[in-house]
Amino acid sequence: MEKKVRIGTSGFSFADWKGVIYPDRIPDYKMLEFYSKDLGFDAVEINSTYYRIPEAKRFELMAKKTPADFLFTVKAFKGITHDPFDNRIEEKPDISQIEGYFKQFKESIMPLKSSGKLGALLFQFPVFFYPSAAATDYILKIRDFFSEFSVAVEFRNIAWASKKNYEFLKKNNLAFCAVDEPELPRLMPLKDIVTSNISYLRCHGRNPNWFNAPVSERYNYNYSEKELKEIEKIARSMIEKAEVSFIFFNNCHAGHAAKNAMKFAELLGIKLQKEKDLF
Repeated sequence: MEKKVRIGTSGFSFADWKGVIYPDRIPDYKMLEFYSKDLGFDAVEINSTYYRIPEAKRFELMAKKTPADFLFTVKAFKGITHDPFDNRIEEKPDISQIEGYFKQFKESIMPLKSSGKLGALLFQFPVFFYPSAAATDYILKIRDFFSEFSVAVEFRNIAWASKKNYEFLKKNNLAFCAVDEPELPRLMPLKDIVTSNISYLRCHGRNPNWFNAPVSERYNYNYSEKELKEIEKIARSMIEKAEVSFIFFNNCHAGHAAKNAMKFAELLGIKLQKEKDLF
């Protein structure tokens, strides 16, 4: 983890990137190699793990496809971060099942850990996850179980935006995940908060129909250069406070994330190391 700043996107395997970011007929299994070697990104955030915990073999193969200095961050399965707190579920969550997910998730990511390519784990909690003693206890349970990893926590509810909660993260060496997202009443504002040796910034786009649009459309947003420069100020402040900084664009619809990430690297004065530039 020698590099100070790592920029990438939240995912790399998208059909609508073909002909826009990737070559028209690129096979899916070639996308990660193109992302890391031809586009020159040195990190990617894996989001598919939110929907399903993959077999460890998948991450073993992904590690082999990427350059030696490439890093992955991995988003936790929804059975850990969302389902137990969904207020639409009437019965109490099955703790034994959740602990099973903890174990499955850890086993899945171990090839990345073993290869030295795991940058951090991201635990993103939903808007209906509110601050409480039970909530902080649960976060500490995560910290303890995944103690050998760098852990970042993303909150969606603005109730977490307080000095008390930032201090809680700092005391327990948990990274605060800053977010750029629509300025809507319940959502978190963008803050240059750093609570561990790593800083973590996710740019979701500013789609005003966040709560009404289907998930597939929620991240349909293309940042303007003016907006990117606004985010740049926050990012630079975070970078100064951290040993390593991760910056990911999650507005992946139609390749916007890749284009915005490339422009953002340019604004920060970072040259993406494409393979053809290394030889």
